[in-house]
Amino acid sequence: MREITYLKAINEAVDEEMARDPLVILMGQDVRKWGAPLGEFKGLYEKYGERVLDTGISETAMLGATAGSAATGMRPIVHIMFGEFLGVCMSDIRCALTKTRYMTGGKTRFPATIMTYTGAGRSAAGEHSACPYGVLMATPGLKIVAPSTPYDAKGLIKSAIREDNPVQVFYHVGLIFSKMTSQIPDEEYTVSIGEADIKREGSDVTVVAIGLMVHRAIAAANRLQEKGISLEVVDPRSLAPLDKQTIIKSVEKTGRLVIMDEEPKTESAASEIAAIVAEEAFDLLDAPIKRVCAPDTPIPFSPALERAWMPDEEDLIRAVVELTG
Repeated sequence: MREITYLKAINEAVDEEMARDPLVILMGQDVRKWGAPLGEFKGLYEKYGERVLDTGISETAMLGATAGSAATGMRPIVHIMFGEFLGVCMSDIRCALTKTRYMTGGKTRFPATIMTYTGAGRSAAGEHSACPYGVLMATPGLKIVAPSTPYDAKGLIKSAIREDNPVQVFYHVGLIFSKMTSQIPDEEYTVSIGEADIKREGSDVTVVAIGLMVHRAIAAANRLQEKGISLEVVDPRSLAPLDKQTIIKSVEKTGRLVIMDEEPKTESAASEIAAIVAEEAFDLLDAPIKRVCAPDTPIPFSPALERAWMPDEEDLIRAVVELTG
């Protein structure tokens, strides 16, 4: 076993898959010299040369090249810098990448991986800070992962690159800047897309948390334990397909559900998860479902306002106390 950071986990996953399969290519803005803005692809151009491609500043062109290269037998990885930029190329995601395989009766494959920064907390303002999980969950045919640890990041990215359908990989900038580490095995491993992970076992309330929110949920759980309230923290890891069985099984044990999601409540992943549990496991609930989300506003630039906008431990503790009080 050894310890690696989140940034190193991304780099190793892409490096190993490019070494394993000569059909894997990487494209994006500034991926050659800088290894992308945060350096997660540093050193790959020196190793793989022309398989690492700098693109122009056009997300539409980038996704068009991704769809075309995937349809003709390559396994492209495209780095679309920030979550909001996916809106620029949404037609290619929602049509070319995700519908063509269905419309051709399975005769085409689109093994494409889209990698995107998400998350507030760096005062990057409204256009560089979103977590657009819910919007992308409404795209049939697209698989979505949001790893919360370096271990999960490496394993899920490797699985995404090997997948024959398009996969959106969201990674939170806060997890990269935190310098957090995970122990990973020395041997190769993958994490299956569509399998949730219980990050902390508990008995009183189920908390489903996504990305950075997993760590805030665990911190809140440790504080609530001192008050005699036991939280079970479920990390879905994959939002599409969603591991409904693990979430429902946890709700069956606790009878209560809170969903912690760093995006506005309307059209969020939290809303979809709440709807699924209400529809499929209503009789297991002893209290209403609560969503701990951001307000339905753009993300503020001001550090003080941004901190108030982001869901935090106090918001989760307040919701849990209301449920259990």
